[in-house]
Amino acid sequence: MSRFVQPVPAPDDPYTGDRLLRSWLERQLGPAGHAAAKGRLADLAADVVGPLRAAHADAEAHPPRLVRYDGWGARVDRIDTSPGWRAQRAAAARHAVVALPYLDSARGTWGAAARVVQHALLHLYGPESATFSCPVAMADGAAALLSMPEVDAAVRDAWLPRLISTDPDTAITSGQWMTEAQGGSDLGRSTTVGRPAADGSWRLSGEKWFCSAADAAMAVALARPEGAGRGSRVLAPFLVPRYAADSPLAGALAPDAPAPGVTVHRLKDKLGTRALPTAEIGLRDAYALPLGDPAVPGLVRAMTLVVVTRVHNAAAAAGGMRRGLAYARGYAEARHVAGGPLSTNPLHRATLGALAVDSAGAFVLAGHAFALLGRVEVGADPQAAAELRIVAPLAKLATGRLAVASAAEYVESFGGAGYVEDTGVPRLLRDAQVLPIWEGTTNVLAVDVLRAVSREDAAGPLLRRLDAAADLARPMSPALADTLAAVAGELREELAAVAADPGAVAVVAGARGLALRMAYALTAALLVEHAAWGDEQAELAARLWARRWLRHEDIAADAHHHLDLLG
Repeated sequence: MSRFVQPVPAPDDPYTGDRLLRSWLERQLGPAGHAAAKGRLADLAADVVGPLRAAHADAEAHPPRLVRYDGWGARVDRIDTSPGWRAQRAAAARHAVVALPYLDSARGTWGAAARVVQHALLHLYGPESATFSCPVAMADGAAALLSMPEVDAAVRDAWLPRLISTDPDTAITSGQWMTEAQGGSDLGRSTTVGRPAADGSWRLSGEKWFCSAADAAMAVALARPEGAGRGSRVLAPFLVPRYAADSPLAGALAPDAPAPGVTVHRLKDKLGTRALPTAEIGLRDAYALPLGDPAVPGLVRAMTLVVVTRVHNAAAAAGGMRRGLAYARGYAEARHVAGGPLSTNPLHRATLGALAVDSAGAFVLAGHAFALLGRVEVGADPQAAAELRIVAPLAKLATGRLAVASAAEYVESFGGAGYVEDTGVPRLLRDAQVLPIWEGTTNVLAVDVLRAVSREDAAGPLLRRLDAAADLARPMSPALADTLAAVAGELREELAAVAADPGAVAVVAGARGLALRMAYALTAALLVEHAAWGDEQAELAARLWARRWLRHEDIAADAHHHLDLLG
């Protein structure tokens, strides 16, 4: 008797098979701009479905290993990574996943919309990068920080070209050493101290607790300049070389030895992101270069990096949701249940249809954040900067939570196979769970939203976008327009209360719910804008999103009927 083996077809090409991605690019870039990007996107998609999918599997199967001592007893703190991880690193450079928005050629072709093209690259690359998307995000954030005029030109010229190189042999990535065991997100409790040296460099001493991409060539670390006082505002960002090759203190050390004063205590044993080396790192008079004047409170400068990594986090969430949907749909086509393909079962179709609505919403929310970031960087658009101040935390917190809920559904959609490690499906859930945690938990970001509303009047751009979307929606769906108008009115009242007394117990206790409602309303508005441009999928997604997340209705029947258009 033969044993049944379930075939699992690979999902469609992630670029040509994603209608919403392609129509979004057509609208954001224009036909000529999209045409200019197609070759780059098609090349990356071909790599993703071929060698990068294999590299992803290899990196997951062979996680990093810390070698503390060599054979003769010398402390080396070497992090060994797999060929698959190194292949992901090379591909990120080759496809300009970090570099694109900084390249003169890209800015000449797409202007501010170079960030839109980058988001599309991330959408394709991230879901099967073995979370190399994390060092990509931190390298991008470091590049943005180094690009600031406050940074010494010599430091910029030495490091920025390496971060944005498209040559795998010279490109580097960056870590981000901010949190400490006693503080976590409460950066005001940081105890790492920076002391100036005679040559203009600095020396950092302290303990950093969660250092992702610990194998990167550099890191941006927060430290308290000696004598700067308490609190978080005075913390300053510093560039710390990770290896002896880049440290003038190294003497005769081997180039790949740790820079003097940098000790890797241990690698973290994490729930997910297992291919990504994350470490606890000690600093003892480690060589560092200030990124801006340490005498000027530097947390605001560091937020340049944080905004970039937050929008990357949203892109990772949306990209993972889309790829999980593609895998679940492929499985449903192949799996037979009760005499027919699972893909024809109305209940299963309804489940996948609702997930497709969530995926579309997450995509436009992340995409909008990248579009705003580009307008801030190219043209210094003050309106985009004001809107990004609130969109970055909203996009990050909402997509992170959607990604976890969706990943749980994707695992369940495979039945028992979804719980078996060697299918690769459980990783979808393990890796998604970090997304509401990295770059600030949901509650931390919700409080940041309160701060933006009360101190910077950041609610204005959001409310204006909602009002405009209600008018746009009127010809396509009066019910949708009424919903948007009603939600905008409710939010206007709630945000006025926040501005009046941001410290009120009821305001702080309700911050998470308010932030999520703001994000869900913004998403509906963005889907309406894309629908008004002429996208039928976006119009359907807008209607169902508003019913699902703004009116809290069951959309199962419509999700079943319209799955093919939604997915």
